[in-house]
Amino acid sequence: MKKKKVYLTLQDGRSFQGYRFGAEGDVTGELVFSTGMVGYIETLTDPANYGQIVVQTFPLIGNYGMITADKESKKAWVSAYVVREICDAPSNFRTDGTLEDFLKEEGIVGIYGVDTRELTKILRESGTMNARISDKPLSESALQAVSGYKIENAIKTVARTKKETFGSETAKYTVALWDFGSKKSTIENFVSQDCRVIAMPTFSTAEEILALNVDGVVLSDGPADPTEEASILTEVKKVIGKVPVMGIGLGHQIAAVALGAEVKKQKYGHRGSNQPVKSIDSGKVYISAQNHGFEVLADSIQCGRVNFVNVNDGSCEGIDYDGLNAFTVQFMPEACGIGYPENPLYNKFFALMNKEN
Repeated sequence: MKKKKVYLTLQDGRSFQGYRFGAEGDVTGELVFSTGMVGYIETLTDPANYGQIVVQTFPLIGNYGMITADKESKKAWVSAYVVREICDAPSNFRTDGTLEDFLKEEGIVGIYGVDTRELTKILRESGTMNARISDKPLSESALQAVSGYKIENAIKTVARTKKETFGSETAKYTVALWDFGSKKSTIENFVSQDCRVIAMPTFSTAEEILALNVDGVVLSDGPADPTEEASILTEVKKVIGKVPVMGIGLGHQIAAVALGAEVKKQKYGHRGSNQPVKSIDSGKVYISAQNHGFEVLADSIQCGRVNFVNVNDGSCEGIDYDGLNAFTVQFMPEACGIGYPENPLYNKFFALMNKEN
């Protein structure tokens, strides 16, 4: 691989020199870090990463190549990708190709040879900030433009536009997945729990959701600020209390805001597969996968109770709406056990649906 110098410049003026891989070009985005030791394929293709330059804290990336079956969506959503070391000779029996080739195909700019440990320390201390990858160091005016960058129209960009059904017609439960930028694995996990999943367009109305006459509704994960699309909040509020509801990730935040709570942007977010969350009811601690930059403010919750908290920073990770037959979690439900009947979160949702039938 011929080394081609490139610069990663943070909005505060600090600059890191590295080398290009993937697509050519300059790009600006919100610089965030992800702490997973594996899962780079899922990170690249998770719609929740729209508009972001993702720094991978694990030092070697690409060693098992690209595996089409592990993609969380049909394309990559990151703005750019930053790693310490790139493996250009992957070894895995499931490999479809290299990470380098995938990024080129997707038009995603990559940079390697960067001190990702130092970058992560900066983001942890100073908080998430904007950055630009470019062939040359930035001028003062270019730096001002980077500082003014803002992720916009995230939900609109990743939105599902067509209704689609997954799973068997003879499944025990039929659920509507209100898709705000869902991952493929979310759908697959519900199908594996004997659910027929009707994935509904992002901008569906409450009437369209309720007309399906499903056993329950899942509010999916997705990108960016939960207050970005006011029309979604209005429609979601009309559904909660009418049918059992489970919210995941962005869906957790949307439900909370729709019911009167407030959110704030976190200093550097929770991204990775090793976030500890504690259940208030059971006292158990689970290691969860998460990918978000906003949190629900616990003291602003008006009609629910916090049932999960993040062990590291005490932030709200789950809310029970007991009187509304609904609950939400900030993390992926698989953290609480693999497979039915062992998983208490799926069981909780099934219990709500059984109660309604």
